[in-house]
Amino acid sequence: MAARLVIAITTQDIGARITTRRRVPGGFRDAVGILESWEHGVLRVRKKDGTLVEISEETLVAARVVPAAPPRPRAR
Repeated sequence: MAARLVIAITTQDIGARITTRRRVPGGFRDAVGILESWEHGVLRVRKKDGTLVEISEETLVAARVVPAAPPRPRAR
């Protein structure tokens, strides 16, 4: 069964945690984080390490809202 690539996010998802896949030279790149804004064809996604990724709408091949990351186990 082949995977289906779908863009299932809108500007209404600003503030939600999303996962994206976009075309880059030589292949694809993924980003997971909070959708901070979507203006003038550019999505801004804040990753958990704090970096801000800017993604052009034209390069998106898949995107969807995902649940919050599970808490990490504490060290004993």
